[in-house]
Amino acid sequence: MPIKASIIPVTAFQQNCSLIWCEETKDAAVVDPGGDLALIEKAVEEAGVNLTQILLTHGHIDHAGGTAELAEKRDLPIIGPQEDEKFWIDQLEDQATMFNFTPSKSFEPTRWLNDDDEVKVGNVALKVVHCPGHTPGHVVFISEEDKLAIVGDVLFQGSIGRTDFPKGNHEDLINSITQKLWPFGDDIVFIPGHGQLSTFGDERKTNPFVSDRALAG
Repeated sequence: MPIKASIIPVTAFQQNCSLIWCEETKDAAVVDPGGDLALIEKAVEEAGVNLTQILLTHGHIDHAGGTAELAEKRDLPIIGPQEDEKFWIDQLEDQATMFNFTPSKSFEPTRWLNDDDEVKVGNVALKVVHCPGHTPGHVVFISEEDKLAIVGDVLFQGSIGRTDFPKGNHEDLINSITQKLWPFGDDIVFIPGHGQLSTFGDERKTNPFVSDRALAG
């Protein structure tokens, strides 16, 4: 497979920051650098890759808190999320104070993303899927060729994202998962924002919130 991925748990929330790279070119992206930048930079060095960009699924502090600092330090473009996420990105400084995180700065992404956009990491093409519900501008990155998705806080092994934050919407989240993600196929392996990897197929069988049986009931 041309894509490789390494998971770097960061922040007190143990968020799954991902380092992904193209095996052919060694160009890499960090997805959701929430903090602990020394750990992220160590992973980049150990992988021997060329970090070219930052990708963001959404604007919560544990996913985006280290973005501005890393972008400035490495002169990296910030790609994503969808523009409705400006609501959360503009509040990063307040979020850091509220959750006792390292001070964080808001930022303007280099490129906002929308449904069906494509992001390239080396020769790897990632399809962008706008999946509102947990937050309004949340996006998911999917490599259809490699059967790999990075889903942020939309879906977890055995659970789904919270929708009790401002601008969260439970119905939107269920629709995002079942109408936008499931069609990619049961064999998609996904990296969630927290916890263990799973597949869309396993969640359709067993997830108490979005399994076929749960929704049929």
